[in-house]
Amino acid sequence: MSELREKLRLLPDNPGVYIMLDKDGVVIYVGKARVLKNRVRQYFHGTEKPEKVASMVEHIADFYYIITATEIDALALENNLIKKYKPKYNILLKDDKTYPYIKAHTKEEFPRFSVTRRIKKRDGKYFGPFMGGIRCKDILEIAASVYNVRLCETPIGEKPKKPCLAYHLGRCPAPCAHFVTKEEYAENVKKAISFLSGNYEEAEGILREKMLAFAANEEFELAMDYREKLSMLSKLKLKRITALNRNINADIIALKTNHLYSAVNVLITRGGIMQGGSNFALEDASLSDADALTAFIVQYYSAHEIPEEIIAAEYCEKELVENFFAEHFDKKVEVVSAKAGVKKKLLEMAEKNAEDYLLKSIDKIRHKDDMTKNACERLKRILGLSRYPKRMECYDISNISGVDKVGSMVVFSDGEADRTSYRRFRIKTVEGADDFASLQEVLRRRLAKLGTEEEERFPKPDLIIIDGGKGQLSSVREIFDEMHVEGIDLISLAKKEEEVFTLHSPESVLIDKRDYALKMLQRIRDEAHRFAITYFRSIHSKRTLASVLAEIEGVGKKKQIALMDKFGTIDKIMNASKEELATTPGIGEELAGRIRLYFEEKL
Repeated sequence: MSELREKLRLLPDNPGVYIMLDKDGVVIYVGKARVLKNRVRQYFHGTEKPEKVASMVEHIADFYYIITATEIDALALENNLIKKYKPKYNILLKDDKTYPYIKAHTKEEFPRFSVTRRIKKRDGKYFGPFMGGIRCKDILEIAASVYNVRLCETPIGEKPKKPCLAYHLGRCPAPCAHFVTKEEYAENVKKAISFLSGNYEEAEGILREKMLAFAANEEFELAMDYREKLSMLSKLKLKRITALNRNINADIIALKTNHLYSAVNVLITRGGIMQGGSNFALEDASLSDADALTAFIVQYYSAHEIPEEIIAAEYCEKELVENFFAEHFDKKVEVVSAKAGVKKKLLEMAEKNAEDYLLKSIDKIRHKDDMTKNACERLKRILGLSRYPKRMECYDISNISGVDKVGSMVVFSDGEADRTSYRRFRIKTVEGADDFASLQEVLRRRLAKLGTEEEERFPKPDLIIIDGGKGQLSSVREIFDEMHVEGIDLISLAKKEEEVFTLHSPESVLIDKRDYALKMLQRIRDEAHRFAITYFRSIHSKRTLASVLAEIEGVGKKKQIALMDKFGTIDKIMNASKEELATTPGIGEELAGRIRLYFEEKL
């Protein structure tokens, strides 16, 4: 503690980022500060702190800081370090469901319109997001039907092409066939963009005229189609906030907290139309709501469209956020603290949504904690691990009779699956069905990345879990010894009795079946097994079905043909029950049982 006091005394007056570490040297919190000396010292003062902050401070064993030129630079660096370290006590936004947008490819000579979930700066004009039962495909169909704009990716060159069905249906003027001039098409695009911006009246009139015309000609199917389009347009109109200017493109962001958990609600308005909203549950050790809200805004807009305006509570760091968007996104964003009128009502609506979500989600959040972070803490205590297992990697091998051998690596971070870090291995050096040697190859290849440039992409794990028993554990321990691996705990989980084997004792550890620590181990083990089998099947299905069946005793050419005729693919045979296999001509119950057993043992 004396070392910490000395470091606190020497803190500078500059802006920057501070990084808190636990006794294992693991980053547990990253924060930004206008004045490092003032901000960091606040954590260690004896004043009363929010429960989450107090819990975090108990685990701080050390800290370091990085001085930046400005607080804006500190905010950007904070966001990057949070993404890198995924600290336990920071806001960690998962990539939530990304809503679709409609994109007008305005950089093209004859702009097309498409649906996208990714937004690129200066790459066209975007409309949306669309949520709440409104499908982009339906909106695009209206744009094409009413304003004759193209939806296809057909390149338009000097040589005219044959027009497609869309032209004959009156949904595209066929610029690819040179049936429309650039100027004429530009007028269509202008009207379509106006429609997508929320000006629905003209489109509604044209749709109604077409519906009535088709009905008069007794083309009732087409009339029904246009009636459905009108109905969808009515849904869009109902989302319009009558008191809100049609040019308003704003996100309304509200935060509510009980000082242990927090919730944020984001409402989205585009062209004066309420598109919908999203809720986020947060766990953050910020000293103030302003810090938590600012951190949320920076993380959220690294993956979402940035609006022209953000409506937020008065405590939002207005100037800092506006300058951040200007410097790092070259985007002018106005942060508004609504005190009256319709914008205040929108903020109150967002606050009510955030409060409601927080009240109804506390039990769910606590349960999630029990299943993840708390389970990691328990696992450390139960197994006597050397450190908190923040990053866990689990390995499994899959093959049939030594053919198409593959390995899987799945990663859990703080007890949750980190699917972007999963890796697959094709076994290269092992002959035959030797799972131990295959495991050794996989671990040798994986651990070889430690201490190299690739460690940035493949961070050092805290715990490695092997699907298997003592034998599998021993084979991997040989690789640890061979490569002089230190600072990584190693265990194995045997499926039959769910025994956990460690390097500390020849005896297994039996964890209570109801314990969340065991349930977490089972989740990661089962995920590694699933991932390995999925990869194996994708490779194995490329081989001929007959070559696989020929490996099963008693399945000759005639029986292979019978099975192929009945099931068609290797996957269907592998998943077929004994009873289903037995109904195949020439395969009795005995052989069906042998086939079923063969696949069960090998998979």
